[in-house]
Amino acid sequence: MKKIIMLMTGFLLAIGLMGCDKKEEKATAEQQKEKPTLALVISTLNNPFFVTLKDGAEQKAKALGYELLVLDSQNDPAKELANVEDLTVKKVSAILINPTDSSAVVNAIRMANQAKIPVITLDRGANGGEVSSHVASDNVAGGELAGNYIAEKLGAGAKVIQLQGIPGTSAARDRGEGFAKAAEAKHLAVVASQPADFDRTKGLNVMENLLEANKDVQAVFAQNDEMALGAIKAIEAAQRDVLVVGFDGTDEGVNAVKSGSLAGTVAQQPALIGEKGIEVAAKVLKGEAVESSISVPLKMITL
Repeated sequence: MKKIIMLMTGFLLAIGLMGCDKKEEKATAEQQKEKPTLALVISTLNNPFFVTLKDGAEQKAKALGYELLVLDSQNDPAKELANVEDLTVKKVSAILINPTDSSAVVNAIRMANQAKIPVITLDRGANGGEVSSHVASDNVAGGELAGNYIAEKLGAGAKVIQLQGIPGTSAARDRGEGFAKAAEAKHLAVVASQPADFDRTKGLNVMENLLEANKDVQAVFAQNDEMALGAIKAIEAAQRDVLVVGFDGTDEGVNAVKSGSLAGTVAQQPALIGEKGIEVAAKVLKGEAVESSISVPLKMITL
């Protein structure tokens, strides 16, 4: 009889424990379900700058207890729109977007607006739609830094080529605006400005053609380090002595400055842009007020 009672007691205890386990599993599942999911739509992951931005966002999201979905738009506005549409179906809590193009992204942002999902833009701004906040470096000030440095090194009248980023992006427009201000104030002669789409290979190819057409060019301002590194290859192949200044402060860009092949780079802090973006999203979801524009500091890196 004692054995039967002991067996029954053990059986009931086991059932009780199983019930507790299931309750705990259910509670954990409900907690995970309740935890807001953020999304980062990045213009391209084929660029070290944006990879670093993504890494910063992921680390901050993890630290704050958020799940972060990352989608690569591959520099394609149509892919960007499809990514945002997918996120509205998934009903994420907030979308951080690094636009492929400041005008083309408007439709994607309006789609998120209709779904009542808050949007934060990173690095590149948007020309429309409702955005809770824009987190970026002061690209106008960065363009001025680059122009002032070239003037400091070469003096008034120096002949300069500008390699522009993707036309239509706020980063390309703002960096160009800042550089134009410095060029006018310091009396630089800008002999050519041509897009190379923030791409290293295009930077090389465009620079080859511009070197052929401008035999007396003395300096190049490339609106990112990728184009600057491509331009350096073209300059070396042509055996020309041309000062090159980049923008972003990527690892390769900084190493090129240290080696002496790149004269300088305007250093952004992409990881901090990603981190700030997540912090802003967290505040928005809590109903806290956020600034419409948040600037992340930058500086000129030279030898």
